[in-house]
Amino acid sequence: MPENKKASLRHRLLAGESVFGPFLKIPASAPAELIAYAGFDFCVIDLEHSPFSFERAEDIVRAAQGAELSTVIRAFDRQPSTLSRCLDTGCEALLVPNIETRQEAEQVVSGARFHPLGRRGMDPRARSARYGTIPSSIYFGPEMDPPLLALQIEGLRGIENLDDILEVDGFDLVFIGPYDLSQSMGMPGEVNAPPVLARTREIVASVKARGKVVGIYADKVEDACRWRDLGIQFVATCVDVHLFYTACEAMVKALHA
Repeated sequence: MPENKKASLRHRLLAGESVFGPFLKIPASAPAELIAYAGFDFCVIDLEHSPFSFERAEDIVRAAQGAELSTVIRAFDRQPSTLSRCLDTGCEALLVPNIETRQEAEQVVSGARFHPLGRRGMDPRARSARYGTIPSSIYFGPEMDPPLLALQIEGLRGIENLDDILEVDGFDLVFIGPYDLSQSMGMPGEVNAPPVLARTREIVASVKARGKVVGIYADKVEDACRWRDLGIQFVATCVDVHLFYTACEAMVKALHA
């Protein structure tokens, strides 16, 4: 299994770097390669809202690694079997949506980490273990750099329980879902409404005070830069289908001008 020559996403974030990358909805490998060649740092393979199979997700991870692009998979639930199958692809990071309580955060850590932090299903022949060519004593042991683990907070209940969630050991990053946050605040889709922005800033301050990395989604470049300047290091910027559409739309307008 090829390795990225760049530092891992986990190491880059823990070193204080800011990273950018889009969500993927197109179930093919080429978009991940194009994203890499364009200079993005990572892609998010979105199993929650897109028609990806685990097989296709693994193929995209493989293509991205060949192009030295970091890969994040967003799971569609927090069941231990789902988390194991996502991580077995060899992705660098796992994003788990809709975390609302400490108990749910503990469930994710248990399902995504090997002993002693958790009880992730052990498969010494998984792709993440290079099909068994990494000795089990290393793959399951403390020498192996663990995947980045991100919890997505996207509703008022999760925010109300944020302090308890942040006490859980074993995860690295809190990802803010602005669209679902806006909906939970009674302003669906108004991600730049002043109350939503104010609540987002409160979350950022709380997470950073606990020494965790913060992530967020941003539709536009100006929004992404604003959040980066606030100290959010992991910024998921736009979606592959929208990037393709806007490029096509601009060309069509130019042709008919």
